[in-house]
Amino acid sequence: MALTSEQTLIATSRSDNWWLAPLSVAVGLGLFGVYSFWAAFQGNYYQWPLSTLPGHHPTYLSPFYSPLFIFDWWKFSPAFLILWAPLGFRATCYYYRKAYYRAYFLTPPACGVQIFKDSKYKGETSFPFIIQNIHRYFMYIAVGFIFILWTDVFRAFNFNGEFGMGVGTLVLLVNTSLLSLYTFSCHSLRHMIGGRLKCFSACRATGELQHKAWEGVSCLNTYHMLWAWCSLCAVGFADLYVRLVSMGIIHDVRIF
Repeated sequence: MALTSEQTLIATSRSDNWWLAPLSVAVGLGLFGVYSFWAAFQGNYYQWPLSTLPGHHPTYLSPFYSPLFIFDWWKFSPAFLILWAPLGFRATCYYYRKAYYRAYFLTPPACGVQIFKDSKYKGETSFPFIIQNIHRYFMYIAVGFIFILWTDVFRAFNFNGEFGMGVGTLVLLVNTSLLSLYTFSCHSLRHMIGGRLKCFSACRATGELQHKAWEGVSCLNTYHMLWAWCSLCAVGFADLYVRLVSMGIIHDVRIF
């Protein structure tokens, strides 16, 4: 028998540990948020080797600082010049919206669980949640960032003008691959490619090609939640790895 809202803050007849999922999301996003903001405030140790020479291209560059913009008039960390874009993409992501609405706003915290009785959530029809509708525009920017990050991966094979590979190269490669899977599995990208169409082959000259592209994105979209969490962990670890190598706390192992 379900409890009433007068008996408990959150009423449900579920007997399983339903609260583990929203709690895990709250802890995971919270830890990443604390680390990423701390890392963004650090205006050093984001590249290896360290250098301030004009035109210098480091072998490893933290994804939190890519593309790297250095201006004399900017007195803060260069990360703040670019982090608004990936942050906006993730904050307005369809999956993350569901995740943090449940974890932080308890609206509702899980399927079959009553909404928190003091919740002021009214949907995405008023400020500030109506801003979520600009997600597709952040998606356009995020796709551009992916190509920039792949440039960083290619540079990670360059060791003082010689071709090589280190552990950091693999870290950046895995990170960019997971970020690509997350970005190209986006719901907005899937809709842009084919979700808005009523038919493919009979209505458009490029229908067959467009249909295959839509199927490919749809296949990636099936695992969008997995790519979201894997890429979140990977981008944080990539920044941490480059930071520790730059500080001399750990040493990058040269594979060849």
